[in-house]
Amino acid sequence: MQVVDLGVFVGYVLVMVAVGLWFHRKNTTAEDYFVGGRSIGSLHIGMSVVATDVGGGFSIGLGGLGFTMGLSGSWMLFTGLLGAWIAAVLVIPRVRALTRGKQLMTFPQVLQERYGPRVGLAAGIISGIGYLGFTASQILAGSKLASATFPEFSSEATLLLMGGIVIGYTVLGGLKAVIYTDTIQWAILMIGLIAIGLPMGLYTLGGLDGIAASLPAPMLSLTNVGWVQLVNWAVTIIPIWFVGMTLYQRIYACRSAKEAQRAWYIAGLFEWPVMAFLGIVLGLFARAAVVQGLLPDTIDAEMGLPLFLRTMLPAGLMGLMMAAYFSAILSTADSCLMAASGNALTDVFGALRRTSEHPSIRSSQVWTLIMGLIAVLLASRMSSVLDLMLQSYAFMVSGLLVPTLAALFLRRPTAEAALLSMIVGGGATTGLMASGVVMPFGLDPNVGGILLSAITFLSVQYLKPQSRSANSEPSRMKTTSVTSLDASHT
Repeated sequence: MQVVDLGVFVGYVLVMVAVGLWFHRKNTTAEDYFVGGRSIGSLHIGMSVVATDVGGGFSIGLGGLGFTMGLSGSWMLFTGLLGAWIAAVLVIPRVRALTRGKQLMTFPQVLQERYGPRVGLAAGIISGIGYLGFTASQILAGSKLASATFPEFSSEATLLLMGGIVIGYTVLGGLKAVIYTDTIQWAILMIGLIAIGLPMGLYTLGGLDGIAASLPAPMLSLTNVGWVQLVNWAVTIIPIWFVGMTLYQRIYACRSAKEAQRAWYIAGLFEWPVMAFLGIVLGLFARAAVVQGLLPDTIDAEMGLPLFLRTMLPAGLMGLMMAAYFSAILSTADSCLMAASGNALTDVFGALRRTSEHPSIRSSQVWTLIMGLIAVLLASRMSSVLDLMLQSYAFMVSGLLVPTLAALFLRRPTAEAALLSMIVGGGATTGLMASGVVMPFGLDPNVGGILLSAITFLSVQYLKPQSRSANSEPSRMKTTSVTSLDASHT
């Protein structure tokens, strides 16, 4: 990498740290730190949502998917569009009604309002573990990109570098720093991909004719995907829009329900088709580069895109393009780290201490630092970005989806049903993934976990009469039903 490229990248990092320092001075309460003072507009929230969801893991992971299966890999992010818009219509109005008059800061607190502290604690543990995995996947994505960009550095060194950058400005600035840097980072990524990556890739590979001649026809088709793969993507990605801690933090951070809904519509369109095709096409370019002899044919699929960029881009543009991809990675890593920190401090540690007081800024920063260090350690033990990310999704979704849907849409969901469905769902998915058991038709283990969670919830909710009175814990929501929530919203 040339000195000018290194200068561009260092300048980018310094800007991100400066934003963290700026908001470090502005934050005065834990609400500022974790939910941005509840006063952020829809454009910034929408950009932050898509930057968080699509960011580094999907940017590097999409490149790997385009490298292996071609244009049909873009359907993975179509599930993101569906999830965002479904959540905008069904979830946001109910969450805002449920939390009206309450100063909630995390997703598990919603379940605590409906089910009581035991369920809130369990949800905090599951969500915290899931977001640690998310954070680790983004740090690993950054390490892979940095290893390809700076071959003179070891993978261990780049892992520590990326972890240090993410932890540094996230600890300093909290959610406001995360959201506003996400807006900057997403703009950098879009400009880099559209203005640099696509035209330079086309030029290097001989235009559309050169690419078409280098690749088999199925890779240029949108139908090169089976129904099982589509189902697996759907059950893994769509439910995250119902249970994602990063998303609930942004719902709380919006000024109103309508602002939040507008932000989710913006995010959905940026997920598909914009980012879906940009990421997949650039991965496809890397595959064509291998066929044309520009890259070795033994490279890891997820390393194909960063290596192709390093090969084709001249000095200066290389630095800008790397800053674009690093921005995608950091925009997801910081949000996931904030979520894991909030779960640990508020939902787990706070519940064990049996306190409802909001934590101090200093304790919020300390816990963010601790969770960041754990995420770096976890990233050092893994090798695949997309696998780590989707496994984290699956674990969290299978444990939290069913009780969350019940909390939002049932009149009187019971704590016992929620708690058992969390344990069964999360445990079943984890057990299936760890044991290597093959699901029928090749379905994702998450399908089995969600089904078992639903069966468990319904069995306890409706087949055990005594469970009707089990939900008497003191922190239950004082409003009476989903019907009343809808009425208060309208």
